[in-house]
Amino acid sequence: MIKRIRLTLTLLACLAPALAQAELTVDIVGGGANRYPLAVPALAGEAGGQVVTTVVKQDLALTGLVNIINPPNPAMTVATPNAVNVATWRALSANAVLAGSVSPSEGGNSRVTFYLEQLAPKKTLAQGEFDVPPAALREVGHQIADQVYQALFGEKSFFNSRIAYVLKNGRHSYQLQVADVAGQQARTILRSKEPIISPAWSPDGRKLAYVSFETQKPVVWVQDLASGQRRMLANFKGSNSAPAWSPDGSRLAVVLTSSGNSQIYLLDVAGGAPRRLTQSDAIDTEPDFSPDGSQIVFTSDRAGGPQIYLQPVAGGAAKRISWQGAYNVSPRFAPDGKSVTYMRRDGGRFRVVVQDLATGDARVVSDESFGESPSFAPNGRMVLFASEQGGRSVLWASSPDGTSKVRLGVIDGEVQDPAWGPFNP
Repeated sequence: MIKRIRLTLTLLACLAPALAQAELTVDIVGGGANRYPLAVPALAGEAGGQVVTTVVKQDLALTGLVNIINPPNPAMTVATPNAVNVATWRALSANAVLAGSVSPSEGGNSRVTFYLEQLAPKKTLAQGEFDVPPAALREVGHQIADQVYQALFGEKSFFNSRIAYVLKNGRHSYQLQVADVAGQQARTILRSKEPIISPAWSPDGRKLAYVSFETQKPVVWVQDLASGQRRMLANFKGSNSAPAWSPDGSRLAVVLTSSGNSQIYLLDVAGGAPRRLTQSDAIDTEPDFSPDGSQIVFTSDRAGGPQIYLQPVAGGAAKRISWQGAYNVSPRFAPDGKSVTYMRRDGGRFRVVVQDLATGDARVVSDESFGESPSFAPNGRMVLFASEQGGRSVLWASSPDGTSKVRLGVIDGEVQDPAWGPFNP
């Protein structure tokens, strides 16, 4: 049974005029009874579209772990812990209530307060106060949601992280863009008439590596997000592609064809000659470092069709880890290094798979007909991927066990190579 929560808001509105207004839809597939029931009335005194409240609801719904309970009367607000009527909210099956207010402050700022009140036994689990200009209210919403999430689940959320992707509109229009996890506050990092592919986040979240065809061949670039400055990092003979950062940010794994076929090399970010890492007569591509930097996972057709392999960075034989299906590609490590996600072709469909490295158990977590470029959230709780529906691109995020799924937006354009970034610096 699919239980659906709808939060209506405009997503991806900043991307381009061609983007459609989208509705954030959280599809909870089974396990709905395990979601934490949290009442989130509007913050007292909040006006102008209830920016903070909307962001908090949106963020918490993205996790698939929280059941947002709205008050029966939209005008019902709870400004302070003393105003929380336990019987009223328990009657709505809530375990906790998010109370708070927004009021004018000096210099045109807004003062935002919040209290996370557990109902039984009644106690304050988290609280905070912010004094910010109106332009910072969305960020306050993310921070409140993060503190609520940490109080409820004991770990850091992914609400302050970002996603990168390539937006294609027409045959000769490519934009490399970065947005928040809801697809808002997007900005274009690079525009080109030639393809841009394979964006990869640096571990500190301050740079992107990517492949651009602007010189009529694939070349790896690294670009600073704050300054916009960029430089060529890999422009060797033949093709230069599929960059992946080492965990310490000092090296990139890249795929070069300078030896004839596609092989994986290590390249210092500071420059210098590349060092060949894989040694095969096949096509080895799409590398990704393990979180401890000791291994890479990659795609190779050395067994005939594309499959997923692990290999020590220090040297040694590669080990095949994908055994189900004849076509498995695009592997990415989970932040804890215990699992990988990748794409599997299954009866003409491309499905997102999450595989446990210890047991070998591989679980399909998507049911769309086409998926692309899966990557984990920085806390490992969700997997981001793109799919196509009715000729339009859709961004999805799924829990690693496949029990909940979030549709981030339906876009008039083609979204390629989405990549979930690290926690914001």
